[in-house]
Amino acid sequence: MLPLSVLDLSPITQGSTAAHSYRHTLDLAQHAERWGYHRYWLAEHHNMPGIGSAATSVLLAYVGAGTSTIRIGAGGVMLPNHAPLQVVEQFGTLESLFPGRIDLGLGRAPGTDPSAARALRRTLNSNPDEFPRDVLEVMAFFRAAQPGQPVRAVPGAGLKVPLWILGSSTFGAQVAAALGLPFAFASHFAPALMTQAIEIYRSGFEPSAQLATPYLMLGVNVVAADTDTDARFLASSGRQAFASLRRGHPIELPPPSREWERDNRADMSDGGTTTRVSFVGAPDTVAQMATAFVEDAKPDELILVSHIYDHGARLRSYELTARVMQLLPAH
Repeated sequence: MLPLSVLDLSPITQGSTAAHSYRHTLDLAQHAERWGYHRYWLAEHHNMPGIGSAATSVLLAYVGAGTSTIRIGAGGVMLPNHAPLQVVEQFGTLESLFPGRIDLGLGRAPGTDPSAARALRRTLNSNPDEFPRDVLEVMAFFRAAQPGQPVRAVPGAGLKVPLWILGSSTFGAQVAAALGLPFAFASHFAPALMTQAIEIYRSGFEPSAQLATPYLMLGVNVVAADTDTDARFLASSGRQAFASLRRGHPIELPPPSREWERDNRADMSDGGTTTRVSFVGAPDTVAQMATAFVEDAKPDELILVSHIYDHGARLRSYELTARVMQLLPAH
């Protein structure tokens, strides 16, 4: 079967708080574990009113303590915002708390706007092209400490935490291929270079101590409901938030709106494939969309994100999706 995973941004809905979002995050993780999802990842974003997962490693500790078998990790940590040593210490701590369950996905984007990036880093002089060097430094700190080594990660040194490279362009594909690491592509919000990035990753892959052959995970937006009409209505929440973000005005996740859905029906009807990969509909509709996508891209794993205002409906979407998509064969 094709492995399925969850990408959670711990959405903060209009009229709610981050505290509510965290309880919903843990509840979703516990359900995902029971439904057979393989991983539960949280993503680092900053200065976003509708995203509560800024302190990613802290929230992962909360999720880890409330689950027992599902892999948990970052999808991802935005490496330019952090010193590599700090990242290794945080994820070494998580691995020590939840051994054999931790993933560390690394991205080179800031995960925020320039003003917030400056507030995070105290400078804007960091160079995103130095991302490969920073990844190598993370890898070095995870190796067993050597005698006389002046700086070591405690905890972290000697622990086996699988690293992933995240990307929305060909750059991440090149880094993942050169270092022999698994690659997660953000087709859920930036699929324009997906096909090219997949080809670069697979053709240029160099085996490593962590991975012998390429391993590709693709992000997909999914909103599943009992009918296509219900799913499109629920999906209008995420569409509104995404449209506002593209205009430069991020907002809390709004309730679904039939008026917005009607006025933006063209975007709703094509699944948003011009700007992002989305499966929206009843279970049979989602299954058809997923089958076509998997046959074309041939991923090794899918990671699913559902921007749904109502927590119960969000749980239902992941449950329905698990039922139909776990029947998809691995390529």
